[in-house]
Amino acid sequence: MTPQPLSAPGPEPERGVLDFPLPPPGTMGPPEEYVRLRESCPMARVRMPMDATAWFATRYDDVRALLADPRLIRPTINDWPPRPDQAADARPGLVTMSELDGPRHRSLRRAVAQPFSSRAVRNRLPRLRERAEQLLEAFQAGGRCGDLVAGFTAPFPLLVLCDLVGVPYQERDRFLPILDAALSGMVTSEEGRRVTDLLRAYLSELIDRKRSRPGDDALTQLVRQCDEGALSHDDVLAFGLSMLTVGFGISGIFLANSVHTLLARPERYARLRDHRELLPGAVEELLRYVPVMNGVVVLLATEDIEVRGQTVRKGEAVLPVLASANRDERVFTDADRLDLGRTGNGHLAFGRGTHNCFGAHLARAELTVGLEALLDRFPGLHLPEGREPSWDDESLTKSPLTLPVSW
Repeated sequence: MTPQPLSAPGPEPERGVLDFPLPPPGTMGPPEEYVRLRESCPMARVRMPMDATAWFATRYDDVRALLADPRLIRPTINDWPPRPDQAADARPGLVTMSELDGPRHRSLRRAVAQPFSSRAVRNRLPRLRERAEQLLEAFQAGGRCGDLVAGFTAPFPLLVLCDLVGVPYQERDRFLPILDAALSGMVTSEEGRRVTDLLRAYLSELIDRKRSRPGDDALTQLVRQCDEGALSHDDVLAFGLSMLTVGFGISGIFLANSVHTLLARPERYARLRDHRELLPGAVEELLRYVPVMNGVVVLLATEDIEVRGQTVRKGEAVLPVLASANRDERVFTDADRLDLGRTGNGHLAFGRGTHNCFGAHLARAELTVGLEALLDRFPGLHLPEGREPSWDDESLTKSPLTLPVSW
């Protein structure tokens, strides 16, 4: 089946290649094109924002299979997207745990298994709640309204991350601007590498500090294993980069989008407030429903692969679109409706296979504790009339930049 354009084509489009689907401005999505792709063209060639092309996989069964396919690997910034200067610049790019494979990846996963285990996360729940209460107390002291992103959904996962990993929260004004620049500049070679070098330099300095002043945190544990020869310096760097880019960024996006989703329909927030027994299942449903990863999981084929009658050639990129898979009507009844009482929720929010999210237990805990703290402190929380959230419509991971609320 030949895919048809779903939106206005760019200049001189490649035959059979679609423009990258984006949610309407001012929304979190997912794009409505996903429905049509799942029905008529579940494996489609798509032009990415950085001018590269990739295969878009949109059905649940395909996404689930591709995520665990050993013939697909995670690329580094050196590998994808292809750039004219690639041969001339062999410096390392932004390498996180997601881009590691083989023995290095397995060793690092084993090294971080304990602090991110379900038992360790359960033991940290009182500390998470304490951090949430500290932030919300200060937020409430500011009056009867405020920006929930600045006051809570952004700093809460950062505080949790800093406590667990050992990144000094008081240094956030130093590393957050570098982190923002690194993430926004990753598709432009020179600027992306410049800010990535700055981020790597900050983490290398922090690793050295852990050697001289060890703490009770995950980074100190990894530095100790590095000194014992079990891990390399680059392995510890990959962990630190993962925590800053995914551990902090994605958790904040999930929390902000989840709260906005509940408040956009006041009866949803009221139902959770009055029926707390629904909260565990509601967290899983929000993880399914909130479309954080709009086509940003990239895999490269190491050999030719046949999917849905299409041939993915060796070296081509495949994007298993989690946001589409989690809305697949073949798997989820009434998939585009948020059902806070849904059971048997097999969403793919945390991926699958060897690169499934090792911080899934922590992410669930952050979302659960964050919502519990809001429901307890602000039972009448609502979106004020005439004050709309602002959105970053240039980002592939859509969430509100500001979220005005009243109580």
